[in-house]
Amino acid sequence: MSMAIETSREMDGVPLSHPVISALDLHKYYELGETRVHALRGITVDIARGEFVAVMGASGSGKSTFMNILGCLDRPSSGSYFLDGTDVSSLEKRELAAIRNRHIGFVFQGFNLLARTTALENVELPTLYAKLNKRQRAQAAEEALAMVGLADRSRHFPSQLSGGQQQRVAIARALVNHPALLLADEPTGNLDSHTAVEVMDILQKLNDDGLTIVLVTHEPDIAQFARRAILFRDGRIRRDEPNEDCPRAIDVLQNMPVIDEEQDER
Repeated sequence: MSMAIETSREMDGVPLSHPVISALDLHKYYELGETRVHALRGITVDIARGEFVAVMGASGSGKSTFMNILGCLDRPSSGSYFLDGTDVSSLEKRELAAIRNRHIGFVFQGFNLLARTTALENVELPTLYAKLNKRQRAQAAEEALAMVGLADRSRHFPSQLSGGQQQRVAIARALVNHPALLLADEPTGNLDSHTAVEVMDILQKLNDDGLTIVLVTHEPDIAQFARRAILFRDGRIRRDEPNEDCPRAIDVLQNMPVIDEEQDER
């Protein structure tokens, strides 16, 4: 698996370039009547280019609010957020939409595929806002599907694909514009254990090629495949450490029972 991602990641201990994500003293609160709910309480964190980070925490810990800010779906109440060197903390809605389309790929738990649209057409959707002609859009979508091992399923509709294949289509859609950052929000939540590890294998390979990935999950068995884990609790970061014994998903798959996706389709 290979993709053309610009990266200046260095090896052998040489420092990385400027962070893809740089959050400084982020606060987020919501006014509910006379009550102020403080969702984030001074989050400061950098995520370097080429990292694979798992964000964990219980419901209400602040991890989803943090992910929404990273994805430019929400703004912090105070503090600064730099995405790939650009201060996006106070951009207008139209500017944020442009940033999301050009720089961020999203993968969600629910796949969010259009039911009456083929895999290829689903993957093409983000390119509609890019300066590409019809042939270029189709080519970009075909290349993205090939990255996730679904080149032979491009004409299939979501109903003709297994859950794992649908999630791979969603990953291809997130990759089609060659984002600087991939945000994956509980991407294995609707999948069986074997298929979940297959998805993590894809993410690990994409990360090997230089893609920066932030994964939100409440499952330690999934978080273990990331290179770094950040634990949220009560709107604060309680733990931020590397995964010293990060397993390779491909190795884990070899010891798991195989699920026949072709049978699942029927």
